[in-house]
Amino acid sequence: MPANPDSLLNPDVLANSGDIAARFAPRKPFRHVVIDDFLDSEFADRLLAQFPSFERGNARNEAGELGNKSTVERVHELGTAYQQLDELIQSETFLELVGRLTGIDGLIYDPWYFGGGTHENREGQDLDSHVDFNRHPVENWHRRLNLIVYLNREWEDAWGGSLEIHSDPRSDDDEISLITPAFNRCVIFETTESSWHGFSRITLPESRKQLSRRSIALYFYTRDRPADELADTHSTIYVDRPLPDKFVAGRTLSEADVEELRVLLKRRDQHNQRLYRDITRASTQLEQARSALYAGRLGRLRYFLKVARSRLRG
Repeated sequence: MPANPDSLLNPDVLANSGDIAARFAPRKPFRHVVIDDFLDSEFADRLLAQFPSFERGNARNEAGELGNKSTVERVHELGTAYQQLDELIQSETFLELVGRLTGIDGLIYDPWYFGGGTHENREGQDLDSHVDFNRHPVENWHRRLNLIVYLNREWEDAWGGSLEIHSDPRSDDDEISLITPAFNRCVIFETTESSWHGFSRITLPESRKQLSRRSIALYFYTRDRPADELADTHSTIYVDRPLPDKFVAGRTLSEADVEELRVLLKRRDQHNQRLYRDITRASTQLEQARSALYAGRLGRLRYFLKVARSRLRG
């Protein structure tokens, strides 16, 4: 039996859907909305209780290195609460509700949870400002929405890790808004070429080192999208963090300063390496396509005709 949104969601979300939709609509700097107490409180408690251990998830970053972020995409294997969540978000009732909140019709649930699922970030982890990949890697659907539910009973912005909403991280006039990842807080935002977001490095006080930043990330798609939002297919696009203002001429570097600079340089190198791998992969695919095109009798005939035309032009 499909999950009943009336029992798993806070009834105030349904009752106040018009107000939530009005708060989502302005592009400041892009469309997004924060909804506190999004889930039924008992359901949110069970999701936290059944949240997977860090060791169970995939803790390798995009460079293939072990890091301080762990993800689990196969959420339906995590327990009854996550099975209910999986049933909920693919239900027609839920998809229509999110469509009303965001003004985006025809939303599609992702059965692969590609890039989504449970996310746990530990001390030292950050996320550079970025826009997300814009096409589903299997179905080629258009990625339209991120819906994130946070499961942190205790968090302060001063610890880092709060969601940053950027106007344009490439600009000197970039404006940043912070959203604290508080327990049962939901953030919904559109996925476009300007939906820049990330979070600063997590630095917990000594008395809170045992904490981690926990969330459930859900992504939704459509089969098409408005013409003014169309773009070439791309993977996640990052903008490296700028050099902090404290680094000025005459400053004596501390050990912490040197470590911070090392992290910034390593992150830039990782992004460059990822781009190099993407270019290499694309070049290989192009070469394979070219080989397939000229394979066989028809392919060879096409090749010789092309050579003959080039010689005639010469």
